[in-house]
Amino acid sequence: MENKKEYPMTQAGFDQLHVDLEELKTVKRPEVVEKIKVARSFGDLSENSEYDAAKDEQGFVEKEITKIEEMIRHAVIIEDTGDNNTVSLGKTITFKEIPDGDEESYQIVGSAEADPFEGKISNESPMAQSLLGAKLKDEVKVALPNGGEMKVKIVKID
Repeated sequence: MENKKEYPMTQAGFDQLHVDLEELKTVKRPEVVEKIKVARSFGDLSENSEYDAAKDEQGFVEKEITKIEEMIRHAVIIEDTGDNNTVSLGKTITFKEIPDGDEESYQIVGSAEADPFEGKISNESPMAQSLLGAKLKDEVKVALPNGGEMKVKIVKID
């Protein structure tokens, strides 16, 4: 029996995957096909760097399409439980580093839609692993990449 990886994600993340897939299929793929056609017209393919680059780009686009289709097929939409007292997948957590750090907020999402620059961290990250299941006002130890740890207090869960 084959176990397929599930991709937990918010509805917004799922919707974005559909937008990205449509862009790849209707815009990027035809652009690459046109680049290949133009490069072929230059003649000898054995020394045609434009053709090689276009074929590489085609491989990347097709791989990306396959990856996104797989994620969509095995997506598990995160349902909001309405519980704003416990850290869970899909929630936005605001915490303060103890003793005197600034407040920081992150949404815990599936790895498929994680984007630290957007404040979305993967449920598989050490930070999220430390926070998941914790309660509002709990103090939690979070493992740091350098082997140390920091202590945070959860001040808000949305």
